Amino acid sequence: MNQITPDPAIASGLEKHTPMMRQYLSIKAEHPDMLVFYRMGDFYELFFDDAEKAARLLDITLTKRGSSNGEPIKMAGVPYHSVEQYLAKLVKLGEAVAICEQVGDPATSKGPVERKVTRILTPGTLTDSALLDDTRDNVLLAMCVMEGQLGLARINLASGRFILCEVPESALAHELERIGPAELLLPDHLRHPVLDSLKCAKKRLAPWQFDLETAQLILTKQFGTHDLGSFGVEGMNAAIAAAGALLDYVRNTQRSALPHILGLSAEQAGAYIQLDAATRRNLEIDLTLRGESSPTLHSLLDTTCTAMGTRLLRHWLHHPLRDRGAITARHQAVTELRESGLHETLRPLLRQVADIERITARVALRTARPRDLAALRESLKLLPGLSSALALSTGRLEQLTQQLVAAPDAAELLERAIRAEPSAVLREGGVIADGFDPELDELRGLQANCGDYLLQYEAQERERTGIATLKVEYNSVHGFYIELTRAQAESAPPEYRRRQTLKNAERYITPELKAFEDKVLSANERALAKEKALYEEVLDRLAPHIPQLQANAAATAELDLLACFTERAETLDYVCPEFRDEPGIDIHGGRHPVVSQLVHPFIANDTVLTPFRQLLLITGPNMGGKSTFMRQTALIVLLAHCGCFVPAQSAVIGPVDRIFTRIGASDDLAGGRSTFMVEMTETANILHNSTEHSLVLLDEIGRGTSTFDGLALAWACARHLLERNRSYTLFATHYFELTRLVEDYKQVANVHLDAVEHGDGIVFLHSVEEGPASQSYGLQVAQLAGIPKSVIAAARRRLAQLEQQSIQAGPQADMFAAPEAVTPVPSPVVEAVMDLEPDEMSPKEALEALYRLKGLL
Repeated sequence: MNQITPDPAIASGLEKHTPMMRQYLSIKAEHPDMLVFYRMGDFYELFFDDAEKAARLLDITLTKRGSSNGEPIKMAGVPYHSVEQYLAKLVKLGEAVAICEQVGDPATSKGPVERKVTRILTPGTLTDSALLDDTRDNVLLAMCVMEGQLGLARINLASGRFILCEVPESALAHELERIGPAELLLPDHLRHPVLDSLKCAKKRLAPWQFDLETAQLILTKQFGTHDLGSFGVEGMNAAIAAAGALLDYVRNTQRSALPHILGLSAEQAGAYIQLDAATRRNLEIDLTLRGESSPTLHSLLDTTCTAMGTRLLRHWLHHPLRDRGAITARHQAVTELRESGLHETLRPLLRQVADIERITARVALRTARPRDLAALRESLKLLPGLSSALALSTGRLEQLTQQLVAAPDAAELLERAIRAEPSAVLREGGVIADGFDPELDELRGLQANCGDYLLQYEAQERERTGIATLKVEYNSVHGFYIELTRAQAESAPPEYRRRQTLKNAERYITPELKAFEDKVLSANERALAKEKALYEEVLDRLAPHIPQLQANAAATAELDLLACFTERAETLDYVCPEFRDEPGIDIHGGRHPVVSQLVHPFIANDTVLTPFRQLLLITGPNMGGKSTFMRQTALIVLLAHCGCFVPAQSAVIGPVDRIFTRIGASDDLAGGRSTFMVEMTETANILHNSTEHSLVLLDEIGRGTSTFDGLALAWACARHLLERNRSYTLFATHYFELTRLVEDYKQVANVHLDAVEHGDGIVFLHSVEEGPASQSYGLQVAQLAGIPKSVIAAARRRLAQLEQQSIQAGPQADMFAAPEAVTPVPSPVVEAVMDLEPDEMSPKEALEALYRLKGLL
């Protein structure tokens, strides 16, 4: 975010400014890098440079009004009742906003009403539902480097999850892709090439804010512990330093003690199957290669009933587990739901559950709105129904049932305190339920039953005084009064005090009526103040239940996702995968989860990888399905480790630690890298980091350079993977010379995607067959793409010439064979004759061609 500072000419010498501008400039000085929304009546105003920037970003009017210190005051403003839409736009643009509210009483203030910043909004610290995407976690990430180790601390303020990890500096790009932060905090001196291209908002802090000792004090104070030993983060100094800076930043922006941040956890790098940045993009987990949200694996699987379930699905897809016990527990839960049909009972109930996770965070931060509490109340009412439906469940479902027990005190409090349909905002009143507080009921009664009271009081006074024509009335000027005629005035009781004399009547007030008047006239204001106090009291009484509410939210989200996996398994015909300790992958009838729903019919294929069948060399035509076949293998493995059933007839999977893909590439113009450089960089990462338990997908290695260079590189990469890495590899290529690797390496198997020629065209069969392809069908594919017929014809003629020159029968010359004599190049006359198309020539064109040939001779 760019620094925004007041105009020095204006900021200098505050005593020369108006009192209000002095107040504003003092507040602005405390938040120089933020847009200050300064509350004035029904508007939030921005001044000076803030106004210019906001007018540009929000497309609002920039004006000048009055002057301060002899300079015109630039202003721009937005209505307070529609401020959320403007805040959402600014935060999406990466801006930080300080909200400055009136906290003083205008009636008693001398000079400007006291104001102070009540909250700060930054891209990573949002909790308001109007500003957040329900389907994505909003993560604030801090990073710190110590002794070559990269410490990362991230917090999801809307859920309270606080996670630490440490990785090598070289893994920064992969971690940023995995975490996807909305905002990044880092020391001011830290520089890294990856950060230059990072799109999220970045906030640089002073290096001293990452002090290790200070961080430990901040964290232990937050969690009420003597040290951090109980959290399993011993020795993670870089991550602890980042966590301290992160927590201090969040406290400052939220102006809160953060009671829902109850602890932190250490994330071990080996807990998940590692996916690098290129792999996440190529597999299109939740974004297509074009940056769209559909069609992707996430969009296909997301039939969750709650926003919490949707976010958890995205998290699971990006964090496939390696812990076989946890994965198996998920599979067993899906199997149990499917066999019992319980998911059909659970899903209608789950659709009625609100976003308990984010509402709980807003309760903790005291920003929850009335309808948040009403939604929380209705959701807590549904938990017993979910629990009873799972009463006979076992395993993971039984554990979730125990976490679904709602805090009875919280549910009872919300039932008594909050109206069935409260107002949208507290300032409108009508939030606290009738019967919750006697004083509030009385104040409301005064407003609602004022007329009835006056009639009762009038009858009472007539009876007491014996004056039958006595009237009790009200007007907006004089308030409540008792009216007597001039003749009856002499009979007025002594406690009647004259309020007004008219020509034919006297008006009086009594202490009792005066007290009632005071109550009625101030009842609305007092009722609103009382409701606000009671609402704050409700939030206070909910605070001790925050841990239980967080547990309820986590259990509901997981139950929703498991029910979603069950529904998808039934609808899409998925099967439960099996795991084994022996290395290898054995998939029968595998399908690409997304493509199989878009293409009908979809041809299912087998993938068999073992220590004796370690590398599949895949040949075949472009558009034949090589990339789809490779991706579907990786996606099936990924889904299995997420706890989801898989699109196959059967799948048996051995140990997998990482998935690598290098499929397709484009120029990295910003980074100054060509397509081939991007390709080689991704390939180098694979060759350096893949292991014998890694699944590697390589497509068309070496195609970005000359034929001989590319072929040599592809051959050397395949050899390295076989001899050094020993990874399970799907290696797609158009270099047919590589198919001879089977002669040198018994762990290599040739397979191909089948196709047949039909006339001058081609029919893709999309079926994986053993053995190498017989040809590449490049000209047929070019013809399908719309290349002009004359170009195709010329290419066919040239291909015939090249095949005549080839040493071995085949689509290309064998570049690894010993050199032999090459047939001389045909003469210019022969080439000219071969270029002729007699069937397409007119007699005149034929005669002209004949003369040209004679001239060549």
